[in-house]
Amino acid sequence: MKKTIAILMGTAFLFTTNAFAAELMTRAEFKKVESHYKKIGTVSTSNEVSVDDAKKELIEKADKKGADVLVLTSGNTNNKIHGTANIYKKK
Repeated sequence: MKKTIAILMGTAFLFTTNAFAAELMTRAEFKKVESHYKKIGTVSTSNEVSVDDAKKELIEKADKKGADVLVLTSGNTNNKIHGTANIYKKK
C-alpha cells in the first residue's frame, strides 16, 4: 500500500511540475507572440552530453526564474553541448 501511494505521489508531482514548465519556442514562433511577453533575463548551459539534456537544463533554469517562454539564442556542439536562451514572462 505504501509503495502504491509513493508511486501515485511521484506521478502527481511529475505531472504538476511539467504543467508549469516554460515553453521552448523557435525565434519564428516567438516573433508571432512577442508583444505578449517581456524579457526577464537569460539562461545558459554547458558541458552537456546530449541536446535533450541541454534543453532540459535550460527549461529548468527558466522555470526557476519564473519564465513562461524561452527562445534559444545560441548553441554549440563541439565535443560538449553549450546553449543560451532568452527568457520571457507573460505581460
